[in-house]
Amino acid sequence: MSLTKGHSVSKETWDSHNQMMLDPLSVNDSEVFSIIKKEKHRQTYGLELIAAENYTSRAVLEALGSCMHNKYSKGYPGEKHYGGTDFYELESLCQKRSLETYGLDSEKWGVNVQPYSGSPANFAVYTAVVEPHGRIMGLDLPDGGHMTHGFMTEKKKISATSIFFESMPYKVNPDTGYIDYDRLQENAKLFHPRLIIAGTSCYSRNLDYERLRLIANENGAYLMGDMAHIGGLVAAGVVPSPFEYCDIITTTTHKTLRGCRAGLIFFRKGVRSVDAEGKETLYNLESLINMAVFNGLQGGPHNHAIAGIAVALKQAMSPEFKAYQVQVLVNCKSLSSGLSDHGYKIVTGGSDNHLILLDLRTKGTDGGRAENVLEACAISCNKKTCPGDKNALRPSGLRFGSPALTSRGMMQEDFKKVADFIHRGIELTLEIQGSLDPEAPLKEFITALWQGEKFQQRVSEIKAEVEAFAGKFPMPGLPEL
Repeated sequence: MSLTKGHSVSKETWDSHNQMMLDPLSVNDSEVFSIIKKEKHRQTYGLELIAAENYTSRAVLEALGSCMHNKYSKGYPGEKHYGGTDFYELESLCQKRSLETYGLDSEKWGVNVQPYSGSPANFAVYTAVVEPHGRIMGLDLPDGGHMTHGFMTEKKKISATSIFFESMPYKVNPDTGYIDYDRLQENAKLFHPRLIIAGTSCYSRNLDYERLRLIANENGAYLMGDMAHIGGLVAAGVVPSPFEYCDIITTTTHKTLRGCRAGLIFFRKGVRSVDAEGKETLYNLESLINMAVFNGLQGGPHNHAIAGIAVALKQAMSPEFKAYQVQVLVNCKSLSSGLSDHGYKIVTGGSDNHLILLDLRTKGTDGGRAENVLEACAISCNKKTCPGDKNALRPSGLRFGSPALTSRGMMQEDFKKVADFIHRGIELTLEIQGSLDPEAPLKEFITALWQGEKFQQRVSEIKAEVEAFAGKFPMPGLPEL
């Protein structure tokens, strides 16, 4: 085969190129294939208790890996800015299912399904309705909020939200672990936020949306619900819905909603308020939010992700999905009671949703050390700060969630067994800690964990039991990868 300027390519090379485009991953790239297989093994034979993670279905993964990945597009349905876009009904279908999943009237609510994830969705909302250096209030990260809600320290602005906007956090009561709504109300009157965020990433209780709406109204602020963690629970109707009280709602689609990694933004339409003379003020959120997403912060949408979202939303409207979400709550309570039976303190004393926060201060250890030991035993969780923590670099807590293991078919009695495994891991943590100087840093603790023969034997024993237990439950998704 001849090319310009004397260059040529042989028929054998071109045939090999064509075959490369058809070969499966195992043949095309054995190195990456091997890494994915190892991760598949870890997920199959480990206990996934990270509250922000879940196992999506085979159907969602097939949509995500489909030919929709190949097609670029721009704009929104009805606005054809790019050639070859004959599939815009996919985005329209995804929007329709988004509204149906949450029981919303299309005359009163709209939705943007293009955000790449929850964090970009949040930033798009701030860009749309909060002017640069405008004021926002969200739950502080150490108290259970999310990084994108404006987190910063005394010395540094950490989140881009705190860099481009002025943020003031609200807090939980350090004694009870519950949000201090009275203090939030007082501070909001002083701070005058443009937007208040009703959302969490490590808070085990339902939010008081009615109270938050009242505080927003007192300050002429928008109320934005971030239901990234509880989107699936809200869809199933097993926790209070933010839609009754919020102006805008964002969510990721891969946590309790159990879809692929992407985001959604819901926004109100129609009348926002009526003054004393009967004059109506209308919402103007749709154009602002759509412009903030595209072209403001993103380019073309990920059409394969939109396909995956649509599939997940259809599942979310099924009776099977509601049964799953009910079991998520039951299993979380079972895990909480199981750990309480072992003498552990649960922040707020329990849970209304899919997660709990374990306070290890009464045990004399911390989240970083316990997290490392549990991970060595094939148990995945997150270290987290607890209310009243003095040092964010040494968080006192562990966050556990029930969605992923519930997706594998575990029931409440199985979660009692999971609590037993966690307890054994924390006991080992205390044993390792007791062998070291009380002031030994985390690095020294990790060295002792991995190099101490006695401790490695204990880890191996617990890990073997965990893997034997976890391996009994089916793994959702594709058969091999």
